[in-house]
Amino acid sequence: MGYVVHPPCQQAAEEVQRYITSVDTWQEEISQGKMFGVLVVEDDKGQMGFLAAYSGLLADRNDWPYFVPAVFDFQQPEGYFKREEASISAINEQVRQMEESPRLKTIRDSLQQCEKERDQDIEKWKATMDAAKQRRDLIRQQLRKHPTQPTDDTLPTEEELTRESQWMKAELRRKRQHHAAIQTAIQAEKAAQEEEIRKLRILRKKKSEALQHWLFRNFKMLNVKGEARDLLSIFADTSLRFPPSGAGECCAPKLLQYAFAHHLRPVCIAEFWWGQSPAGEIRHHLQYYPACRGKCLPILRHMLQGLNVEGNPFERTIEAIPDVLYEDDTLLVVNKPAGMLTVPGKSNAGSVYSFCKNHCPDADGPMIVHRLDTATSGLLVVAKTKAAHLELQKQFLHHTVEKKYTAILEHPLPSATPRSGTINLPLSPSPFDHPRQMADTAHGKTAITQYEMLTDDLVSLTPLTGRTHQLRVHCAHPDGLGVPIKGDTLYGKADKRLYLHAWRLCFDHPVTGERMTFTSPIPFSPSTPTP
Repeated sequence: MGYVVHPPCQQAAEEVQRYITSVDTWQEEISQGKMFGVLVVEDDKGQMGFLAAYSGLLADRNDWPYFVPAVFDFQQPEGYFKREEASISAINEQVRQMEESPRLKTIRDSLQQCEKERDQDIEKWKATMDAAKQRRDLIRQQLRKHPTQPTDDTLPTEEELTRESQWMKAELRRKRQHHAAIQTAIQAEKAAQEEEIRKLRILRKKKSEALQHWLFRNFKMLNVKGEARDLLSIFADTSLRFPPSGAGECCAPKLLQYAFAHHLRPVCIAEFWWGQSPAGEIRHHLQYYPACRGKCLPILRHMLQGLNVEGNPFERTIEAIPDVLYEDDTLLVVNKPAGMLTVPGKSNAGSVYSFCKNHCPDADGPMIVHRLDTATSGLLVVAKTKAAHLELQKQFLHHTVEKKYTAILEHPLPSATPRSGTINLPLSPSPFDHPRQMADTAHGKTAITQYEMLTDDLVSLTPLTGRTHQLRVHCAHPDGLGVPIKGDTLYGKADKRLYLHAWRLCFDHPVTGERMTFTSPIPFSPSTPTP
């Protein structure tokens, strides 16, 4: 079992797709996007068949005939989950009503009015104090000019001036105390209302957490050995520590659970997308996709124990060595083959870094300045010294390094798409499906690519930023070119390789400052015109 879609799964998926189109009830909902799955199984008599599933709910149900049931059915109308969910919803409504209540609005308005009146009163009195001080200063000047002459009976004495100043300052304090007392009373009433809301929010959070724990304790996932572990136990050993929302409701866990519970032997599995692509992630209608890593991988690690499972194609690497195109005392430029890691991974597979360490045993520093995806081939510059590494990093940071790629697309670009242009589509990691990236205009990092079509399906790509999977997502996403790169197992269809090659690399030598340009033949299209 693995990502490669085997012919029996394809046949089963086509049968499911025919069934899906026959049910009018679902069409509007699934046209917005839905994941379906099939599992080819064998019974104890050697007879083969298949199971079908959908992720989550379909038309608010998880018990449609033809599909396997949920691992744990928590949707019963009068069940514990629905009762607690209704209780939490009632608290939500109570919080909303209190937050929007006329009484709380009146209190908040009164507080604002109180603050406004306080500011006006204080400013007015300060202006009065300033005018009085100017008058006192003039009188004092007259008194200082004629200290020995009898004073005019109409002029106040120095003692009277001082008492007036002291009184006005005391009056300012009294005004502030008066307004503070009014404000404190209103704030106390406001605080009492907000405390009630805070207590309700705490209660809501506790009830929600308790319900989540109850739910995940009841998702007891089987494996072929008959061993059961609940989701809390499974995810406790992961970096997440707690199951994400929707864990256990995807196709693969549903299918395997049913198979193990009914003593059916899994043969091969596949999941396909139906309908529109989500706004951020890339999903194409009828395209096959592996189970998500964040929600499903920890579950599947438990469920697949005891089965002979094919390796994960995302983690497959090749044992090869890169070609060294240039080398001096400071750096070297290599041509990485497709399928080779840039830096060491969890396995002991070779990488560009390990090759360069062996090739240059006296080199110091991190060496690797930039990376290529494992599936991408092409040019990399590697630093032999810490100083060279730092200088080259600065060039990448300031976007003075020029990189050009060539890619073959899955199919010709739609005629409505301009033959050249710039794609500006921010990217961020998919939170539960590493290493996939997703378009994220709200929180994503800036990602800009210039493109030019060389033929109907051959494109020249120039990244102006260096985000993970930037070129792959910018090609596949509907807001980019809308056509995946051929052989892209993450965002398109699997093929012999990912048809993406970094063929040109330009940078300033970190010591001499000389502009250096390197090119590499495109391995999958030797007769391609030079971009």
